[in-house]
Amino acid sequence: MTFDKEIIDIRRHIHENPELGGNEFNTAKFIETKLKSFNIPFKRVANTGVIGTISGLQKGKTIALRADIDALPVCEENNIKYKSVNRGIMHACGHDAHVAIMLGAAKLLQNKRSALKGNVRLIFQPSEELSDGAKSMISGGALKTPNVDFILAMHVSPWIKSGKIGFKYNEMMAGVDQLKIEIVGKIAHGAYPHEGKDAILASSVFINMVQGIISRELDPLENSVITFGKIEGGDAYNVICKKVTLHGTVRTFNNKTRNFIKKSILNKLKGIEKSYGVKCNVEYNFIGKPVINTLEITKYCIQTAEEFYGKDNVEILSKPSMGGEDFSEYLDIVPGNFMYVGTSKDKATSNPWHHTNFNIDEDAIPKASKYIAYAVDKFLNNISASL
Repeated sequence: MTFDKEIIDIRRHIHENPELGGNEFNTAKFIETKLKSFNIPFKRVANTGVIGTISGLQKGKTIALRADIDALPVCEENNIKYKSVNRGIMHACGHDAHVAIMLGAAKLLQNKRSALKGNVRLIFQPSEELSDGAKSMISGGALKTPNVDFILAMHVSPWIKSGKIGFKYNEMMAGVDQLKIEIVGKIAHGAYPHEGKDAILASSVFINMVQGIISRELDPLENSVITFGKIEGGDAYNVICKKVTLHGTVRTFNNKTRNFIKKSILNKLKGIEKSYGVKCNVEYNFIGKPVINTLEITKYCIQTAEEFYGKDNVEILSKPSMGGEDFSEYLDIVPGNFMYVGTSKDKATSNPWHHTNFNIDEDAIPKASKYIAYAVDKFLNNISASL
């Protein structure tokens, strides 16, 4: 079997057998079986996470490679031979490809272990979609023994052509906050609204006020988003609503903006309470930090990518993504880079992440494995002189 076919087969196996965050038991076993076949020692952490270590025969730095392994609660609609067999669960974000890419890179690096000047830490992380997997892997020692000097991760991108690779200096992905707001009023007959406190009216005014934070309170050059994606409330068409629950998210790129938006939202809720006679209960959670790439590591990744892919196939992205990624937890401890590998070839491979028909051009996967192995080897051999 050729290397390329092996990596594609790995991707198809994982795609066909997706598991949700925290339940990736069969996926973890499959990864362990592959690492064992490559003679790479490993250990299980956080129930379904796997950490492997390639120890070079020459002393040097330690580079970590991270791949997320969980799937999404999405019902796949692709008509393919390796379609998900777990109804309602799908690898709709490319994590199957991430695992295949890293396993491919691991095999290549293990084969040249005798020439490696340092170590490679392999982090197969669960629960990225739940935003808590990275923390559990870090607690399980993913960045320790030996201590990791820097970390890399790759994510498939349906917005970049297959055969290309994308990099972003500095801010790459947004910090993610989660909101749950209960606005509690007083029930009354719809014909006698003056006898109640209308939670629907109060919540609608609040939602409109919040959008003014972005358009009127923040610097227009500050990237941020406030979205309410779910509203629950009401009992009948002719009853003044007693309680409305709002579920939303805030996306920002720095703590100053993040804290400002939170303070403004809480102040507006106090105003709603006074104006409409309701009570507001708030759960405001900072779920994930922004992904901010390390400048020097990014420069070096771009240099090696230009050598491997060719300069014309390296894209420098001008805009960050408002999506979130818990890879930020690693970057909060060690320097690193989060990059995109292009997987778009035609209409079938250009659907966005989390789409029911999400798929990729598989030819991009083995090449990405070879690039990661190439970059890591170059890093370890030149790190003391170049970084």
